[in-house]
Amino acid sequence: MKRQDFHHNGLRFSYVDWGGENSKVIVALHAQVMEATTFAALAAALAPDWRLVALDQRGHGYSDHGPSYTRDDYIGDLEAFIGHLGLSGPIFLGNSVGGVNAYQFAARHPEKVRGLIIEDIGAEVHDDVSFVLAWEGQFATRELLAERVGPRFLPYLENSFRETPAGWKLAFDPRDILASQKCLIGNYWQDWLATQCPALLIRGRDSRVTTQAAAELMASRRPNTRLRTLDGGHVPHFENPISFANEVEAFLLAL
Repeated sequence: MKRQDFHHNGLRFSYVDWGGENSKVIVALHAQVMEATTFAALAAALAPDWRLVALDQRGHGYSDHGPSYTRDDYIGDLEAFIGHLGLSGPIFLGNSVGGVNAYQFAARHPEKVRGLIIEDIGAEVHDDVSFVLAWEGQFATRELLAERVGPRFLPYLENSFRETPAGWKLAFDPRDILASQKCLIGNYWQDWLATQCPALLIRGRDSRVTTQAAAELMASRRPNTRLRTLDGGHVPHFENPISFANEVEAFLLAL
């Protein structure tokens, strides 16, 4: 695993490349409040047949915080990332906001996307994430930060804990997450239906973000799309890594 970076529009972006010279590449995009290393288990499961490269999206992980978090910002970042890597037609895998970023990028640049793996996000987004404001600020110890985050979210956020001279904090600014989510809320049916490349839509059975009915509608309306529902919640690749990797492998083999 190598951590590298590139610059775009005055911001430094960090990403993790699990390596290999394989021309078959998956570009992975995490959910709000998470970061690139969340895909480590999937990268190991797919190697050596596939090379996985995961971006710390703006405001997350080791990438810089952005002055704004618009849809154009995220899509522009992806275009710069693909250009930096010199990739031609990778598979895009996106969880939550990363999923919208993936299929919206594909809608604008269909020639640059070979296939889509969309993880637990719909074509309409309306979720309230204001609860993240409780995680603002510095905490004297790691334990106090973990207590504030709480047991429900702690497993997802531990990689985002950062120690500073002033104490412990999260890699992201919760107010940036609110700004990002505000820009994300909307209807994306036009983008979802704009492409016909092979797509795998994965939903977590216990997700609070998507519904089975909405996922089935997405799959039925878009050609060349298969839906799989796995045990787990909003982050199936993390909560159910073996089943998730098996579904991804089956999808990739059929390309």
